[in-house]
Amino acid sequence: MIPVSHLHPMIVHFPVAIIIVGFLFDLTGAFLHKDHCIARAGYYLEVIGMVAAIAGWGSGYFFTSPLEGEAGIVLDNHYRFATITLISIIVATLFRMVIVYLKKDETRLKWLALLLYFIAFLAVSYTGFLGGTLVQDFMIGL
Repeated sequence: MIPVSHLHPMIVHFPVAIIIVGFLFDLTGAFLHKDHCIARAGYYLEVIGMVAAIAGWGSGYFFTSPLEGEAGIVLDNHYRFATITLISIIVATLFRMVIVYLKKDETRLKWLALLLYFIAFLAVSYTGFLGGTLVQDFMIGL
């Protein structure tokens, strides 16, 4: 049986990778006007990334223990940026879903959608960095 404390490290790599790769696909697709396949892949990865971010955030919130000292400060920042990541990817994805549904994804709104996705990309990157700091510098989870 897998201990519940291992759920977060097992799950959290997926939203980090999916959101980063999805944003890069979307960015590439925004500049390659003739190839809609790459942008569509970015969209699907954004949706999957949102679902994975919900699972990653939930596993961290419900199945990790508080820490004290300097590690506790890093963990608090990790929690804070994980929440920012969650909110930003949900907002970005819901906005994107609306403009796709309204068939406005080839208008200037796509640039706003890309900006929102970029914010989620930055947030998940920094959240992952803080998580890596907890593991590498404070040996949390090892």
